[in-house]
This record gives sequence, structure tokens and C-alpha cells, in this order.
Amino acid sequence: MKSLVFYQGEPGSFSEEAAQVYFRASASLRPCAQFRDVFRLVSLSRHHSGIVPIENTVFGSIHETYDLLLKHPVSVVGELSLRIRLNLLALPGTRLRDVRRIYSQPQALGQCEDFLRRMEGVEVHAFHDTAAAARMIREEKLRGAAAIAGTRAGRRYRLSVLKQGIETNRRNFTRFIVISRSKVIPVKHPKTSLVFATRDTPGALFKALAVFAMRDLNLLKIESRPLIGRPWEYLFYLDVEGSPDDLPLKQALNHLRELSIFIKVLGTYERSASAA
Repeated sequence: MKSLVFYQGEPGSFSEEAAQVYFRASASLRPCAQFRDVFRLVSLSRHHSGIVPIENTVFGSIHETYDLLLKHPVSVVGELSLRIRLNLLALPGTRLRDVRRIYSQPQALGQCEDFLRRMEGVEVHAFHDTAAAARMIREEKLRGAAAIAGTRAGRRYRLSVLKQGIETNRRNFTRFIVISRSKVIPVKHPKTSLVFATRDTPGALFKALAVFAMRDLNLLKIESRPLIGRPWEYLFYLDVEGSPDDLPLKQALNHLRELSIFIKVLGTYERSASAA
């Protein structure tokens, strides 16, 4: 029996594509309406996994994902960087000059800002999902309307491609993380994600980051989020090369615990290359 993998979005979405690239044929994919649904379902069983976006090279971090990592008993067990190619899709027979309305997810619209600026006299409408916008056009047979979505959505909902590759930045990638209740031990290129909060004292963050620098550990990312219930104080999400099983990182984390009021290791997993 195949394990279940949950993703946010509709069939034809980039999240579904990321799930298929990462898991290939080893899992059965299940769409969810919201990010919180993915986390909730994954937390119910050690046999379930989920895949969710966490950052985009154009629009930055997806804060809801960071917040949900803190709330749920799951670990990050993998990652995938997926190249995002966006197309203008419409019902067969539609010409580019016929388009008067364009629908897509807000970040996708933002990623196509230059193209949309050139589309004079066209209304742009935010939709909750790229694939859902494509499905709506097919189901409602909307003439004079188009969706911005991926090739997968176009094929699934039998839409024609009016314009390919309309994203402004050709280096447009979204990083997805894989979550599970079961932890993994990466074989190579380990990467660890964690979250911590410092005391509200001068130099606290400097001292916290120094525990990695003094051991020559490479920090890959740091992200701050509000510490709920403590106005103007923050949690710091951090990615660092290495595994807590390795002595340098083990020592750094023990040192960090002495300096912090809160720390949680979110997962150790194999650092991935981009999926072009």
C-alpha cells in the first residue's frame, strides 16, 4: 500500500508537481484546501507525509508555513527547489487580443508583473490557486478570460497556451519542504532547520549566532517572526549546514540552549539541488 502525501492546492498545481517530482511513484497524492490541513493530516500518522512551499526566490518566505512548523508535531525530512514557469492559459480558440480578464494566485500575478503591465485594458483578479483559476475557466467556459498557471494545469483542464514563460524573473524558484512525524538521518549533505528565541538583552542575537561562527558552521538562512504574546520580541528561524549528530553542530546547539529562552530543532534532512 502506498503512503499518503498531502499537498496544498488543486490537481495541476505546482505543489502537486513538487510532490510528484520528490516522491515519484512511491506515494499516493492528496490535495488539501489549506496549509493547516496538510499539517493536521500529517500529524495524525507516522505513515503520512506532506509537502508545502516555504519560500520563493522572488517573493521571499511563506510565513504561514513557518508558523505551522512551530505549532505541529512534525519534522522537516526533505526539500525540493522547483523552477516555476508560468503561462497564460485560455479556452481553445481564444486569441491573446481577446483576453479581458486574467485570474491567478496573488504571488503568481506578482511574478508576472512586467507581462501584465503590457496587457492594456485587462482586469487582473486574484484567485486562491493557480490550478483552481485554470479549472474555473474550463468549468465555467469563460470566454475572454485567461489564467496564469503552469503547463500541468493547462494539460489537465484542456486549455490552450496563449503565451509561455511570462514570469518576469527567469530564476524563479520555489523551495518546498517535506514534513513527516517520522524523522530521517540524511546520508549526505545534511542540513538542519531550527527555531529559537533569545533573552531581551543587548547583544543577545549576536551571541546566539556566534555559537555557529566559532565552530565554522555555515548558516544558510535566518528569518525572524513575531513571538506571539510578547509584543516586539521575535523568534528566529535558522538553516545551518550539518547534523546534530556531528560534534560541531551538537556543541553549537548545546551552547545555544544556554543562551536562549526557547529552542526547537525542526528537522535534519538532505540538502537538495534545484529541479529545473
